[in-house]
Amino acid sequence: MALKIDLRAFTPEDEQAVLDLFAACEDWFVAATGQPSGPGDVQSMYYALPPGCDPEQKRLLLIEAEGEVIGLVDAVLGHPDPQTCAVGCYLLAPRWRRRGIGGAVAASLLSAAPAVRRVTATLAPDWPPGAAFLRATGFRVADTPGVSVGDRNTGPTERAALRAELDVRSFHAQDHGVVVARTGVTEPSVG
Repeated sequence: MALKIDLRAFTPEDEQAVLDLFAACEDWFVAATGQPSGPGDVQSMYYALPPGCDPEQKRLLLIEAEGEVIGLVDAVLGHPDPQTCAVGCYLLAPRWRRRGIGGAVAASLLSAAPAVRRVTATLAPDWPPGAAFLRATGFRVADTPGVSVGDRNTGPTERAALRAELDVRSFHAQDHGVVVARTGVTEPSVG
């Protein structure tokens, strides 16, 4: 039986569910920032943008399964150029990882954005599962850190991030029978 996933826009009413997701993903937060998530991390997702980006380019999406928020995607369309999407955060709760959800969601998003030709991402250097996921889907991941964390406060032991880049023609994801519905997700207007 196929696993059904819903991908939808993040709304202010989702704050507690996202706080719960962040608490469940403490392993990622510690690897990425050196500390667990804090209460301001949800609000900062709304405001964290690369320099020169319009807030209209930002997409905050929730991944749901079985009535629970199990993941989050933070992306900026048209950055740094009209054919590129920059992914700031792509997070799945631990009990939902390694089930094909990440690849299925990425495939669904890419199919909804035909103007996107390149995807960039940053990656915590101390997060091997993220590097493995990116490489498995076709990203090239830099070997050495060098990307600043953007317009937010850094954690006490946070290091520069690794940069990853995908030419969408190189994207691939294994089919694990995950079905993704995009409920209330507006189609991008990039390009």
